[in-house]
Amino acid sequence: MEVADGIFQIQLPLPFPLRIVNCYALRDGAEWTIVDTGLHYPPGEAAWQVAFEAFGIRPAQIGRIVLTHAHPDHFGMAGWLAGQSGAPVLLAPGENAFAERVWHNGAANEQAIVEFFRAHGLPAGLAEQVRETMAENRAMTTPWPEVTALAPGTAIEIGARRFEAIATPGHSDEHLVFYCADERLMLCGDAVLTKITPNVSRWPDGNPNPLADFLSSLERLGDLDVALALPGHGPLIDKFGQRLGELRQHHHERLEMMARAAGDGATAFEVCTRVFPTSTLSPHQLRFAIAETLAHLEHLVSIGQAERIEQPAIMYRAA
Repeated sequence: MEVADGIFQIQLPLPFPLRIVNCYALRDGAEWTIVDTGLHYPPGEAAWQVAFEAFGIRPAQIGRIVLTHAHPDHFGMAGWLAGQSGAPVLLAPGENAFAERVWHNGAANEQAIVEFFRAHGLPAGLAEQVRETMAENRAMTTPWPEVTALAPGTAIEIGARRFEAIATPGHSDEHLVFYCADERLMLCGDAVLTKITPNVSRWPDGNPNPLADFLSSLERLGDLDVALALPGHGPLIDKFGQRLGELRQHHHERLEMMARAAGDGATAFEVCTRVFPTSTLSPHQLRFAIAETLAHLEHLVSIGQAERIEQPAIMYRAA
């Protein structure tokens, strides 16, 4: 559907509970610019073919593929679309480093994450299930594209619009949003979502305090005048400032909940089981639940509201 003049939202299927990722096709003179690409598996390819037909796009007309970040549901079909079109793939340098580490060197990364979670209390059987889901996701990011670096702060002309690429780390290490000040319009990827909160996770090789990054990004986004934001999941956002406030409040409440769950001492996995309904989560969901728990616990440590105890096991205790 057309969500703004010359901007079309394409909803692509996902094989996990999130169900849908929003990608966008923007008229760019005689060409098209694609923002985000979906996960590479047969239903995703079929959905792109339907979209091409519906909007009258020939792959050869795709001039650029621009990615907000390198998570698989946004990055996964970039190589396939580049192969169909010959278009360059633009991605922030920090996100390309993530792709190299997590997709290109995936087996080593998966082992590192399993060991990281095991050190934080995740049982061995669940850890192996988590490894399997990560390998399944990695398989749906091929073929990997050649990437052109898109530095934060770069101005991008798409049709008659001028967008600024703005770094909003937190959900990922160098997530970009694209802001058109003249129209108060933003392509916001997963930096701001409506019906769900963007996942903020601590990974062994990622930024050490991603929640601090995320909260800082919300503050910077609050300085922008946004009438309409086009997100990576869920409905369009027409009350942008209000939603920023809701996300800040959510994390304030979640931090208090995590501190109470840590109490006199608990592993991150124990805290996770007290905060999330872990018995009902798939291994895919569990991975994000424990990583988000760690992000909150590490932030509590950084602001002096918890302490990390590393002997004999890694545990957290409310200060």
